Amino acid sequence: MRLVTQVLKFHTMSAPETPIEPPLDEFASNPTLRLFEAGIAAAAPDRSWLRRHSTAVSLGFGALITIAVAVGLYGKRGDFAESLGAVSTGVLVGATAMQIVWLIARSEAWHVCVIAAGGACGRRPLYRAAAIGYLGNLANSNFGLAMRVTELRRTAPAEAPPTGALIAAELPIVVIEVVLAAICSFTLIGPLSIPWWVPLIALAVGFSMLFGLDRLARAKRDGIWAGLAVMRGLRYRNRIIALTIFAVSAQVFRNWLVLRGIGSDVSVFDAVALLIAGAAIGLLPVGPSLGVTSSILILGSQGVAAAAAAGALLTATGAVGALCFAAWSIWDRYRDRSRPGDCAPAAADAVPRRQPAA
Repeated sequence: MRLVTQVLKFHTMSAPETPIEPPLDEFASNPTLRLFEAGIAAAAPDRSWLRRHSTAVSLGFGALITIAVAVGLYGKRGDFAESLGAVSTGVLVGATAMQIVWLIARSEAWHVCVIAAGGACGRRPLYRAAAIGYLGNLANSNFGLAMRVTELRRTAPAEAPPTGALIAAELPIVVIEVVLAAICSFTLIGPLSIPWWVPLIALAVGFSMLFGLDRLARAKRDGIWAGLAVMRGLRYRNRIIALTIFAVSAQVFRNWLVLRGIGSDVSVFDAVALLIAGAAIGLLPVGPSLGVTSSILILGSQGVAAAAAAGALLTATGAVGALCFAAWSIWDRYRDRSRPGDCAPAAADAVPRRQPAA
């Protein structure tokens, strides 16, 4: 989180001269963003100890998981180091490149949802906000979403939809990812020894969520529900489905590439199972140990040290990819600010403000 804060400070110094609220202060003033930043603990009663220390609880839980993983791997540190050393530079470069591909595809899917919701901020400002948010993903995916929303609202307050609609615009992508995870959940039967009927339940729940979201988007159109406008027409809906499938495929290939790179005899199904496990565990404030934790859970039976090494490499290459994307964001912001007469962050890529898709 400290790294994200420093990047946001840089953006604040290079932002247009507009009297707006500092981005980090919006977390404290907006209950919805507060919930995303600090997790479920932020939903506790106002005067409760859990609410007053929600951030500390989330950070403490993540630290506890990290320490537990480190202690469990201490006796296998030699095997862990050997597995790390077995990975070639080409594999690391490829994994980082696939992470950047995922970031771009995911950002474009969010862009489609924001445009459908009436946003007129343009692609480049939205990508820059997404780049900052994906740095926040290194701490927690919910925190990353809050950072994306806050950065876009800060840099394009007039062109971006309201905060609630921006958060809701993420929901169609998440539900599509849930449906894809449910379709592929049979890959968890072997690694987790779950009953065969559990994936069928997951499939029913996933499609129920998609059907319910579609009905909700058609029944409610104002306020926060404007963020669901992407579900109201085939034009936008097909685009985010295609982009989400492409993004998920890039992550599956990245998992497979790293796992094969450390010498594990895995299939594409194992890579899919690892992605599903990572998404599920990522709902908790696990922190940077997410990759290692999910890898041990899914692939620990093939060797704890090798699985942990794969998780560590996935986390490291993911962080490098996010930093590369953020570096582009800073460079693009600096380039815009250095142009004579360029007084708005979206000047080069803005479109007329439009109404949410009917």
